Amino acid sequence: MKLPVDKHGVTIPRRMLGNAEEVKVREEHGRVILEPVLETKGNERDDGPEEDPLEGLGRNPVSCGASDASEHHDQYLYDR
Repeated sequence: MKLPVDKHGVTIPRRMLGNAEEVKVREEHGRVILEPVLETKGNERDDGPEEDPLEGLGRNPVSCGASDASEHHDQYLYDR
């Protein structure tokens, strides 16, 4: 299939995108790649690959009310 390119770019036919609600567009080795990132499956949403839990460390730190917990965490954890 050939599609015309105008001043705004190109329009991809909806039928080629399946149930995608959003796509990632990237250039790779001189080619344009479209990758669906959100699909509707009933009432569920698939946000693509599952996030690596290590990347989320420190995003939502726990507050315990102790001002020295970072230095003396072992005392709080083990009652020593």
